[in-house]
Amino acid sequence: MITQSCKDSLDMISVNDFRVVDRIPRIMNVLGVLSEFEVAEQDDEGVTSPDVSKPRRIIVANQLPIRGHHNEETKDWFFELDKESLVLQFKDGFPANSEVWYVGLLKVDVDKKDQDEVARLLFYMFRCVPVFLTADQKNKYYHGFCKHYLWPLFHYMLPLSPSHGGVRFDRSLWEGYIVANRIFANKVTEILRPHKDSVWVHDYHLMVLPSFLRKRFNRVKLGFFLHSPFPSSEIYMTIPVREEILRSLLNCDLIGFHTFDYARHFLSCCSKMLGIDYQCQRGYIGLDYCGKTISIKILHMGIHMGQLESVLNMEQTATLAKQLKEKFEGKIVMVGVDDLDLLKGISLKFSAMGRLLEMRPELIGKVVLVQIANPARSQGKDVLEVEKETTLVAQQINLKYGYKGYQPIVFINGQVSTLEKAAYYAISECCVVNAVRDGMNLVSYKYTVCRQGSPVLDRALGIDESYPRKSFLIVSEFIGCSPSLSGAYRVNPWDVGAVADAMYVGIQMKDEEKHLRHEKHYKYISSHDVAFWARSFDLDLERACKEHHLKRYYNVGFGLNSRVAAVGTNFRMLTIERVAAAYNNTNSRLILLDYDGTMMPQSAVDKTPRSEVISILDCLCSDPKNVVFIVSGRGRDPLSKWFSPCEKLGISAEHGYFTRLLSCTFH
Repeated sequence: MITQSCKDSLDMISVNDFRVVDRIPRIMNVLGVLSEFEVAEQDDEGVTSPDVSKPRRIIVANQLPIRGHHNEETKDWFFELDKESLVLQFKDGFPANSEVWYVGLLKVDVDKKDQDEVARLLFYMFRCVPVFLTADQKNKYYHGFCKHYLWPLFHYMLPLSPSHGGVRFDRSLWEGYIVANRIFANKVTEILRPHKDSVWVHDYHLMVLPSFLRKRFNRVKLGFFLHSPFPSSEIYMTIPVREEILRSLLNCDLIGFHTFDYARHFLSCCSKMLGIDYQCQRGYIGLDYCGKTISIKILHMGIHMGQLESVLNMEQTATLAKQLKEKFEGKIVMVGVDDLDLLKGISLKFSAMGRLLEMRPELIGKVVLVQIANPARSQGKDVLEVEKETTLVAQQINLKYGYKGYQPIVFINGQVSTLEKAAYYAISECCVVNAVRDGMNLVSYKYTVCRQGSPVLDRALGIDESYPRKSFLIVSEFIGCSPSLSGAYRVNPWDVGAVADAMYVGIQMKDEEKHLRHEKHYKYISSHDVAFWARSFDLDLERACKEHHLKRYYNVGFGLNSRVAAVGTNFRMLTIERVAAAYNNTNSRLILLDYDGTMMPQSAVDKTPRSEVISILDCLCSDPKNVVFIVSGRGRDPLSKWFSPCEKLGISAEHGYFTRLLSCTFH
């Protein structure tokens, strides 16, 4: 297999060389088939082949934006792009002349015997490079370390006991996480042109991948965006491998977060654990690390406006919305859409609905909460417990306040299409996002856009186009979208009474005020969509990498603690040969030696110099061409006692406050 790193070796250039040599044509290995891509060509299906002249963005995420299906009868595989995947939507923000490639896992399991064929198909048809993991690797990497250790901890759930808050740190799961990240890095390496392409890594699943890439390609344009919260330093410091993760992230050129709070927590961890402080210059936040400036990006993600608007203009959406409006005729509908997991607060939302009906019995039969529960993204006992508790709370409230023909809580547990969700959004007066902790959560954005309506939807619902649009949002204080929605009603999801009060406010609020809040939200959401977010990150990544060619880079350290030191072009690393040659060719030498950490290990309990050290110092001092000094922060008394056998040795004690010149006394 000929990869870019192999090509660099054949071109006889090093990672520290500034020349760009392209004597060898770009050759890509695709499952044993070597193809040489010189120009962009189209196959019979109109799919454009890779063009090496175009700039490329390589998106690395846990999952590819692909849906797959295996026909058991014909044994054929069928794939299509997942239009709802956020990873796929990023490309709208990139320049039109750039190619976008994707590296990640498939959502379906592929037998080992079919992996070559599937990889070749995805490579040519969708510019996707699939990563294949064994069942054991995937369990350790995704279900183990990612979903049951990192994810709860990043959402402020400490594993105080095995039955609550995820699993405790397990070294084998951590090793599985590293193995999976290395496999991802290998796949990126196969398609990467380090002097042309930029790589954008996404989310906590791949936080150590930057170390592997940076060690191989010192000048690659490398960005990372965290889609989950970054916890406060008190929480993050409980991770046994905390420094390895931080140092790996610092191998990126640009690190992105949804909110300032998440970025602030990350910067605080860097300061406390690594001693690295940040600076703000011209509106940019940067970390000085190993001679480089690591840029920090703060911008929350948006939604794909065009895709959602196209759904709203579909006749099926309009028909379903009309049916739902007739079904809930005479009732005020509130809606919620959440994943079925521990942190989305669905049971707390149901309890707030029950409290509302308890405090305001006149609303019984007049208000309905429709809750759509998306399937959980992980598996385990905790998911089953959440589902059981949520269903039980909904049943209790429906039993207490419901009657024939009326259920205060409509709980839809299962896969619901985007079309159906849009219809529910369109007919709902209020949207409740009650998560106890969430990185971003785009439900409120989608609800606002759906309440704006469309010509097709307006005709079906009998709404005049000039009718003022209105919406009301109840959002948790602990989700990433909350700061961007200034007109939303913010609540503490743990305060059931406060959430019930917010629901009542939304029911009683005048249409004029709802319209003003809606207009403010819609204007912001429509202008800060996913394309705006991707474009902004891409531009900042280019800015962060603009000085790559002005520096030399050297690999420092081992394993996940490895990093790349950036130095000026005139810098040359000292070698033993160069030092020895300079020493032999010089007639007058001044040798300054530190003591603790240089002549004596920092961890040593007995700081008295060994006899071998005294012997070496005597040898150096015996040469009339040498002037040798010990420079230390230690006091003069112990230094004088320890080095009294070296009569010709100079000593500078207490950082130079006391100095003994050769065999003289201190002054």
